[in-house]
Amino acid sequence: MTLFRARHLPNAICVLRILLVIPIVTLLLEQRYLAALLLIGLAGLSDGLDGFLARRFNWSSRIGGLLDPLADKLLFISVFAALCWVGHVPAWLFLVVVGRDLTIVCGALAYEYRIGRVEPQPSVVGKLNTVAALLYLLLVISAQVFSWPPPEAVLTSGALVFVVSIVSGLDYVLTWSRHARVARGA
Repeated sequence: MTLFRARHLPNAICVLRILLVIPIVTLLLEQRYLAALLLIGLAGLSDGLDGFLARRFNWSSRIGGLLDPLADKLLFISVFAALCWVGHVPAWLFLVVVGRDLTIVCGALAYEYRIGRVEPQPSVVGKLNTVAALLYLLLVISAQVFSWPPPEAVLTSGALVFVVSIVSGLDYVLTWSRHARVARGA
């Protein structure tokens, strides 16, 4: 009996993306931004590939549904933390991003424990938050590698991350609170 089947490929790619976090953070802390940017690009491609394979061949699984957002969050938080540590991301913005994610994770755990199974359902504003955060991180790192974009563009994208993080965090809290009330009432 073989332990690895093709349907496990998206999960294996997801685990490899999680393992990429260590060299990415190391490169950022060493201020080797171009190499970090290339690995972040590889992580992004792997994210697209595992999602494509899961959808195209119906290789989705509960573990994959949990691993994928975990890999994304781990990468985002780690890159934000490393860039904050070296002084390229303000600490207050890092705390807002982490606070949003901790609120969502704690809410999901509470829902799972007290109400029932959580099926991850990214909202439109949650997806916008991911895009805004990714754009911001890429702009911050690109500014170090290429001296482009100008500081105003980085500042504007950071402000967008702040606003969208707050809005999407509130959206998740309100949405899952409604789900909990409906489930409790049923």
